[in-house]
Amino acid sequence: MPKNTEVTKSLKENTLTAAAIYIASGVDPSTSNIFVQSHVKQHAELSWLLSCSLPLNWLERMIQYKDKTATAKEGEVGTGLLTYPALMAADILLYGAEVVPVGEDQRQHLELTRDVARRFNDLYCKGGPWKKKAKEYGVPSYPVFREPAAQIVKGGARIMSLSDGRNKMSKSDPNPNSCINILDSPDVIVQKIKAAKTDDIVGIFEDTSRPEANNLMSIYDITSQGDGEDVSGMSWGEFKPILATSVVEYLKPLQKRYEEVRNEEGYLEGVLKEGKEN
Repeated sequence: MPKNTEVTKSLKENTLTAAAIYIASGVDPSTSNIFVQSHVKQHAELSWLLSCSLPLNWLERMIQYKDKTATAKEGEVGTGLLTYPALMAADILLYGAEVVPVGEDQRQHLELTRDVARRFNDLYCKGGPWKKKAKEYGVPSYPVFREPAAQIVKGGARIMSLSDGRNKMSKSDPNPNSCINILDSPDVIVQKIKAAKTDDIVGIFEDTSRPEANNLMSIYDITSQGDGEDVSGMSWGEFKPILATSVVEYLKPLQKRYEEVRNEEGYLEGVLKEGKEN
């Protein structure tokens, strides 16, 4: 077990890295608050309130929980995996979001958030007693929570694993070659794409029976921003270097901006402090 000082230092570095990636990706601190979730206690407080009115079977049907419990041994799955969707719902509902940009794999979480908001409003925000209490405290009597809508882009809404085109790409995958990280170096990206799983069908084209081909083509479409060359007649050996170059070039401006943000002493700490206070 690492010493407390090592854990604290690692947590701080990971926090600053995440904040820097947000900014490098285009989130502007002057218009969007960036803060550490645990520094705003209302997230945990609302999570607890929502958990108290959230049916257990709603949480048990969440895909991540079902997938994990289906393969894990008894005692291996923590309660946090079961209750995490309540915290995610709190993260959204706390700010009255109308639209939330998410990937396809997060659609179920957002649907749960909508269900939780509707259930809470139905249970506690209707009828005479509610209106009377709202009037007593001088607050509007309309429902407390807004039901947010999902905003899912058509292209790249769900990026799959490089080692198995049937599973989503995840940084928690035990196989390090299964995903491309935003801060991966060009050499690492080239190696990961070179090792990416493919099939033995001649020609590169999308087809429902070719999950790996679909995934690599999707990545190419995104990173080439629709400006890529025609690769349909190529072999995988010819296509993979082109794909790797496309990914490297796509991430280059983001990685450059990341380094600028990380190297500006005190900047990120100031952004997080201001985000918490606002």
